[in-house]
Amino acid sequence: MTVYECPECRIQSPVSALTWCCPKCRGPWDLAFTSAPVPLASLGSRVNSLWRYAEALPSLPYGPEVSLGEGRTPLVRLATSATAPDTGSNTGSDPGTGSVAAKLDFLMPTLSFKDRGAVMLAAHARALGPRTVLADSSGNAGTAIAAYGARAGLDCVVYVPEGTSPKKLEQIRAHGARIVEVPGDREATARAAREAAGEPGVFYASHVYNPYFLHGTKTYVYELWEELGGRLPETIVVPVGNGTLLLGAALAVEELYGHGLIGTRPALVAVQAEAVSPLAEAFHAGAEDLTEPAAARPTLAEGIAIPAPPRARQILRAVRATGGTFLTVTEEQIRSAQKDLARRGLFVEATGVACWAAVSAAPPRPGLTVVPLCGAGAKTGLAP
Repeated sequence: MTVYECPECRIQSPVSALTWCCPKCRGPWDLAFTSAPVPLASLGSRVNSLWRYAEALPSLPYGPEVSLGEGRTPLVRLATSATAPDTGSNTGSDPGTGSVAAKLDFLMPTLSFKDRGAVMLAAHARALGPRTVLADSSGNAGTAIAAYGARAGLDCVVYVPEGTSPKKLEQIRAHGARIVEVPGDREATARAAREAAGEPGVFYASHVYNPYFLHGTKTYVYELWEELGGRLPETIVVPVGNGTLLLGAALAVEELYGHGLIGTRPALVAVQAEAVSPLAEAFHAGAEDLTEPAAARPTLAEGIAIPAPPRARQILRAVRATGGTFLTVTEEQIRSAQKDLARRGLFVEATGVACWAAVSAAPPRPGLTVVPLCGAGAKTGLAP
């Protein structure tokens, strides 16, 4: 039976409960769930959404009804030279040694990769029938929860920090969700949301605390595996704030490896903005966890500016387990990367270009490297 489980205390709770965190340590839940092997040969005839990987997903009765066709985003090869042309399109062939490909995860119903996890949370919430669904976000996760909550017929409220992009606020309101703007930074918003999440009848659709979200984001890697004909790239680079895409990727890698569907694990490389990089600092210091929050300094990559991610220990462990590392990028590198991608035909928001900025500045890694382009530039505009 699928249950919530605390990765630190090993306390369990039924997934039918509205308890959003471990009652002992107040940390986020994992999901005690065992996937089955996904048969690669049968995927061609399956539904064109993340639900095609049904064997790998927790059973959710309302999944297909809540789906908006999320997932199955293109994998496009990128040239590493700023002046070289794009070298291909979404193809399963190996682009070659030292090459880079981008997965266009901004081509989603709400224009960000957060749809992968939001559809799982909405399907689960619909089964529970709460009075209200509550989320907190710097914008993209809140938009995704609002959209899929509307699809599921749920009442939603989204907590956001003051100064959130007006375009993202417009998206959230358009889906019928109520917005609570919280004075202060992203951490202040999370604290306010967690306090409200304890009220009766509230389902906390947290992309950080609820593990159903991670089981949605892991489909990013299942798609890479399918696209590349049953293998994975040598390196998977992901932006990390709260680590939801990285931890989903780590889940998928372990499942595929455990089922014998890949022979080796790719390196997971995490990218943070230099301005707010607590995990990168902890990793390079050899620490297993954060000792104190980072200073909340301004950065263009607002979506990954998380001073104290609740899953820090898990993120650091996951990167080390694959022989990966942490990279950081400056504000000028983010600006340059956004303009560079736009000149290649890809307009991506500042947070979403962090991985391309890091890969462009770092020495080439052997084999194929894949970076995600996570959010559309239309959400925020060009970085100043």
